[in-house]
Amino acid sequence: MDHQLFFGKSSSKRAREAYVSTQQNSKEDIVIEFGLGKNTSRLLFFDPKHIGFKVARHKYVAKMFEGFDKVLEIGCQEGFGSHFVSQTVGQLISIDFYKSNVDSCKRRLEDKISNIRFEGHDMIDGPIDENFDGAFALDVLEHIDPKHEEQFISNIVKSLSLHGTFICGTPSLESQKYASERSKKGHINCKSGEQLRELCKRFFHNVFMFGMNDEVLHTGFLPMAHYLIALCTGAKKDFK
Repeated sequence: MDHQLFFGKSSSKRAREAYVSTQQNSKEDIVIEFGLGKNTSRLLFFDPKHIGFKVARHKYVAKMFEGFDKVLEIGCQEGFGSHFVSQTVGQLISIDFYKSNVDSCKRRLEDKISNIRFEGHDMIDGPIDENFDGAFALDVLEHIDPKHEEQFISNIVKSLSLHGTFICGTPSLESQKYASERSKKGHINCKSGEQLRELCKRFFHNVFMFGMNDEVLHTGFLPMAHYLIALCTGAKKDFK
């Protein structure tokens, strides 16, 4: 055992060998560096708790869509959460309307994660004609002009298979009095839990509402939830 690998002298040879075995000679070593995008790096440096929130939200989607063959992510940003979902589905198509985000994802991630494809697309322009088992949009609806929200969701519905599922996650209207000025500037369409339910019910027969506070998912009193998640099934035929 090369003692130059460690500080100190007290740890046993067995402990050091065991530790080294977890760090080297693994197929995972081929991933030399898994880079973060600029905005994700900013969050990690200045407000790291928000990374935990993003992970929890994408973990929820990953669990709900586990085993799905083909999933559409609307608003992938820099792809940080995409990898969590890709672990449980067959194929993930991740789209964003901001060119810088898509370029960043393609440069950093697309050649490292074989079952994700990153594309540029504005969901208000039209559907993605690929028949998805599931679709999700986390932290997107609050950035959509209210006059386009129905067109946005209608195009998502048209991208789904007959029995497809849609998950929509967004900060609650009640949370905005605690939001930073930077967040408030970009949040032009926040809703209460009941408003989000009402919007989704125009397109789906079944809408199951969840709340989140930090990383905790619950079915409690929605006006006290910082974040809202609508799980939608049974698309109405008028929108197919």
